[in-house]
Amino acid sequence: MVDPRVTLGRLTLPNPVLVASGTFGYVREMSTFVRLDRLGGVIPKTVTARPRAGNPTPRTVETAAGMLNAIGLDNDGIDHFVAHHLPYLRTVGAPVIANIAGEDEDQFVAMAAQLGGEPGIAAIELNISCPNVSHGLDLGVDAEAVGRLVKRVRSECPLPIIAKLTPNVTNVVPIAAAAAEAGAAAVSLINTLRGMAVDWRRRRPILAYDVGGLSGPAVKPIALRMVWDVARALPELPIIGIGGIATADDALEFLVAGASAVQVGTATFYDPTAADRMVDEIASRAAEAGVRSLREIVGTLRSNRGG
Repeated sequence: MVDPRVTLGRLTLPNPVLVASGTFGYVREMSTFVRLDRLGGVIPKTVTARPRAGNPTPRTVETAAGMLNAIGLDNDGIDHFVAHHLPYLRTVGAPVIANIAGEDEDQFVAMAAQLGGEPGIAAIELNISCPNVSHGLDLGVDAEAVGRLVKRVRSECPLPIIAKLTPNVTNVVPIAAAAAEAGAAAVSLINTLRGMAVDWRRRRPILAYDVGGLSGPAVKPIALRMVWDVARALPELPIIGIGGIATADDALEFLVAGASAVQVGTATFYDPTAADRMVDEIASRAAEAGVRSLREIVGTLRSNRGG
């Protein structure tokens, strides 16, 4: 038997398989496809202070190795989330990590404080890296701003704080370091990469928002490299790996690169059972390799160059 439990600072999860915010709705929608209580955790779609209609359509398009989305954080707002979605989420049997996005620091702090007083939430993930809304990247690209935000949120919210970071920077390590120094329990790596799809006949971008966030298998090599970069520079900081994870082998690659847990995102769109299936497959693969606990393989990747 393989011990599948993982720890992210103060947060302990029954296994490393989470579902990525924005790909799993409010979770209720997926209950006929996934045995929710088997997952390491669920992350509902991003919540904002006020309801958002999102961007105009079309706002998704398939690409050669993934998809572009410019949803624009379509959601019902935090008050509706607390009143109508959170009661159901408390019953799913898996840790619930709420993902929030604010228009400025004050909104982030206020929302985190509000959710921090609600039972049934295990942690808060700060979406400081969405490329599909106005000013969506302003906080996430600046290490000082990220550190300041995490520190302020921690002062007002008793729950573990996870910072979801953007890959749309030259070097993500200083930003992760700022989050860690400010007291983040973990960082999520990575959010989507800014990309574009073009209809050359119309001379127009396909997405109504022009650009969107690229996810799926196309981003996996970039995500793995960023996880490895941060894990080597900040070995004490727990990491949640995201990007093109569709199989148990994908997940285990992220674990040896330095992630303690993973989020399944785009794969859910074409295989709603992916996360559920992966729980057993990860344990099976690890057992075949003689692994006793998933924690023992985290960060064990070694450079071919001797580093």
